[in-house]
Amino acid sequence: MTKGAISSTHALATQAGADILAAGGNAFDAAVAAGLVLQVVEPHLNGPGGDLPAIFWKDGKAQVLCAQGPTPAGATIAHYKAEGLDLIPGDGLLATVIPGAFDGWMLLLRDHGTMELADVMRAAIRLADEGHPILDRAVDTVAKLGDFFTQHWPGSAALWLQGGVPPQKGGLFRNADLANTWRRIVDLAQGETREARIDAARDAFYRGFVAEAIGEFCAGFKAMDESGTAHNGVLTAADMAGYRAGYEAPLTYDYNGWTLAKTGPWGQGPVLAQALSLLPADVMAGIDTTSADFVHLVIEAQKLAFADRDTYYADPAVVDVPMDALLSDAYANARRAQISDKADNTLRPGTAPGFAAQVAAMADALERLSRPEGAVYEPTMAHLATDKGTIPRGDTVHLDVIDQWGNIVSATPSGGWLQSSPTIPGLGFCLNSRAQMFWLEPDLPGSLAPGKRPRTTLSPSLAWHQDGRILSFGTPGGDQQDQWQLLFFLRFAAQGLDLQAALDAPMFHSTHMPASFYPRSREPGGLVAEGDLPEETLDALRAKGHVLRVVPKGSVGRLTAALRHPDGRLEAAATYRATYGGAKVLV
Repeated sequence: MTKGAISSTHALATQAGADILAAGGNAFDAAVAAGLVLQVVEPHLNGPGGDLPAIFWKDGKAQVLCAQGPTPAGATIAHYKAEGLDLIPGDGLLATVIPGAFDGWMLLLRDHGTMELADVMRAAIRLADEGHPILDRAVDTVAKLGDFFTQHWPGSAALWLQGGVPPQKGGLFRNADLANTWRRIVDLAQGETREARIDAARDAFYRGFVAEAIGEFCAGFKAMDESGTAHNGVLTAADMAGYRAGYEAPLTYDYNGWTLAKTGPWGQGPVLAQALSLLPADVMAGIDTTSADFVHLVIEAQKLAFADRDTYYADPAVVDVPMDALLSDAYANARRAQISDKADNTLRPGTAPGFAAQVAAMADALERLSRPEGAVYEPTMAHLATDKGTIPRGDTVHLDVIDQWGNIVSATPSGGWLQSSPTIPGLGFCLNSRAQMFWLEPDLPGSLAPGKRPRTTLSPSLAWHQDGRILSFGTPGGDQQDQWQLLFFLRFAAQGLDLQAALDAPMFHSTHMPASFYPRSREPGGLVAEGDLPEETLDALRAKGHVLRVVPKGSVGRLTAALRHPDGRLEAAATYRATYGGAKVLV
């Protein structure tokens, strides 16, 4: 009998998860093992100091794991303004929120896994200690920042410029400090039960030596950042001690026999449901997905949905977010009527009942604070950037796991990028920069405030069909995550393509909306399309008013997916675009 399926954005992570499945572990054990390996082998895309949203299926029910840390107690608009900032930088220490990824992985393992912590951490510790073939993109990132590390972030220089030079492409790279940190956590993971041992590991990270080192570093080191000045962080050991990851009910939306599950509006996930509400399956099923009509409809729907994201989405524990209204049939019908046969290159949020003042305030803020100059380059497309002088952005990883018992995990870890924050001496990792998604303007949904989750771009997906099929999918890509997932889901759920074909078909996305990342730039009407779309499609899109940029085939998107059929048969797929070594394995 097949023991499971796993797909991730790096082959070594996929293999680590597959090994756990083959040894009898379940999807949660495998996801944790793979997730920790991803922190080692894709350090420019995620790390132990980062964030983790996941959606999982167990016992016929979907749940969301929220391991997105909130802001520290000292993260106030007044403090950041006093530091001379109008936007929160995309790097350094002021951009940091409480790291949630480690607690999230441990909570998932404790409550739903079956294996011991030492067993699921073994592969990650070995790869950190003995070395792994470092990816070309990671080397390029280090090389670009070598002088900056040497001058401003000595802890990063010590780790990433061993011997004073960047790692060699394809060579083995070791992170002995991280291996030692994890070994020490495993050693401290003592208790009478498996659950108690995992809780002891959580305490070591959040209420022990790791939290103490983080607090001391933020207080004692002024980190240079993109603002051009150096700042201490506001994250403290007390902030760390009070953090716990947790579970939430997913937001769901029904589409063509499928029920789609996403995170709440503390992530951008609901934007996928909003876009689907504007693109009925009976309409989309009959349109060639490489035609100008298909591309135009999808892009215009995304512009409307993302305008709502930027106007309404925020931490729903702090802010009133009218998701029921935004996903209602009446609202979708009104918004759909705004789509014409020409590109509309303005920012057009809708107005939910009772929210007119908020819509006006956000429209004013976006016009003043987002920057409509030049193209928008998300991290996944850094290889396409024309401005090679910019600081390399971080990005994200993704994994999908299904086990033989029908448990499923869709996870999109991110943050803690080697380029986002200085490496903390002795720990072997750095912090995240997720606070850059807040505004330093008062009284907006996304205004900075203590104890508030940032509205992230991280967006795993899970969906189940009336016939019993269950699907897990996702991608890195910042603001593009739900745009690429929309293309995949339309091709799979509305048009009936198989997993691999739906992933590999020509991709495109909009750069029209303000970026979630510093410096919040946008390209009004911008449309990035792969060059394997037909020339007549590209010409027709230009004629409709889209500001088109054609990129080489295979340049856009890093989707992975896994599917369980009602009879237990499993499928997994990873796009050929996963140039960092993405892989799928059936065990």
